[in-house]
Amino acid sequence: MTRFIPPLVGVLLALFALWYIAVVPMNVQDTLTRAERAGVTVTPPSAVERRDTGALALVFGNTHALGESWSLDRPRLPAPHQVVAELYKSTVDEELNGRRGLARSGSLSTRGLLHHALITLNATALGFLIGTGLGILLAVGIVHSRVMEMSVMPWAIVSQTIPIVALAPMIIVVLYSVGVQGLLPKAVISAYLSFFPVVVGMVKGLRSPDSMQMDLMTTYSASTRDRLMKLRLPASTPYLFASLKIAIAASLVGAIVGELPVQKGGLGARMLAGSYYGQTAQIWAALIMAAALAAVLVWAIGAAERATLKRMGMAQ
Repeated sequence: MTRFIPPLVGVLLALFALWYIAVVPMNVQDTLTRAERAGVTVTPPSAVERRDTGALALVFGNTHALGESWSLDRPRLPAPHQVVAELYKSTVDEELNGRRGLARSGSLSTRGLLHHALITLNATALGFLIGTGLGILLAVGIVHSRVMEMSVMPWAIVSQTIPIVALAPMIIVVLYSVGVQGLLPKAVISAYLSFFPVVVGMVKGLRSPDSMQMDLMTTYSASTRDRLMKLRLPASTPYLFASLKIAIAASLVGAIVGELPVQKGGLGARMLAGSYYGQTAQIWAALIMAAALAAVLVWAIGAAERATLKRMGMAQ
């Protein structure tokens, strides 16, 4: 495991270096405007002329005035240290020192990132469970029924071609009109994205036993239920967990997208609020929290996979 650490650290350092470099041309317009107001001579001197000039030309023509590129209050692209500072402020500092924080109120602050991450996690988990259950049931039906395969599978494929950003508001409005609010609408969107990988993986897994194994079950006069429980489902376990890793990530994306039209908490609402007020560091902090949450969820699925396959006696 330790042999992977140096390459991983090298890649991270390279990414951070590229990030810091990209900050300069992305923020050059605002940086030069602040420099001009501070009395520094910039080229071109007019804001209108600078607006029509390329970012790289502005950078190379004003290298003496780029010192504030990495410290703007509302940058187009925040520097890594600004994102880290925002992460610390909205998690540790808010919970320990904030008036509504965990240390003073006994509950997570509604202004903190941990509170919003928990809201997203709840919707993700519920949507993942719904999507996984529905996917497994559909896969079992498709494998055992040619009619269901011909009728359901094409619609399952077509459903994934609809942009979720366009579909999410409609789902929210329809469910709201029938009195369904809160966590469930976001979970439905999350389940919509997560069920398809499970269907595809489970269909492949349930059909993975070869003809000799199926013939052996026929020799034993095994019923359809016995074939499913004793052969097809155990054989599909590796395929299921591979699908679950994709499904949990898709479920998280669905939960975040479902929070955008609702705007009642969650990482999606946090990103939207940051875009409204030009707080790009807040947007990036929420993105990194979402990425970390996805990594933890995928790791948890992987840990469950290793434990399950070990218990079943399958080599890893």
